[in-house]
Amino acid sequence: MYAIVNISGKQYKATQGAKLRIPRQSGESGAKLSFEEILLVNKDDRTQIGKPNVVGAKITATILNHGRERKILIYKKKRRKGYQRKNGHRQWYTDIEIQKIQLSATKKKAAPKKSAKPKPAEKEKE
Repeated sequence: MYAIVNISGKQYKATQGAKLRIPRQSGESGAKLSFEEILLVNKDDRTQIGKPNVVGAKITATILNHGRERKILIYKKKRRKGYQRKNGHRQWYTDIEIQKIQLSATKKKAAPKKSAKPKPAEKEKE
């Protein structure tokens, strides 16, 4: 069973027990998170696609730790102008472990019963 979940504007494939590195989330290590923007759920041979989200689906996860990615260097230069700029960036992240993927417990709606419409009275032939 897996699900496609939207976390901070990015989509991830989540399976139970998987470890994901996502953009920084608030909370301490060991805290529980829940995500409800589930776009798709695949269980066995059945696939539910949300419009835009799957109703009643929920993912619970545990925060493992927070950190920063490796440094990305940004270098700008304009030739023959003496313009040079060097900059760096380190993005914050949170490592999480998916604990549980829950589906909704909605019951299938029964087909509406056809109302017993009275038949028009037959005209008597005389």
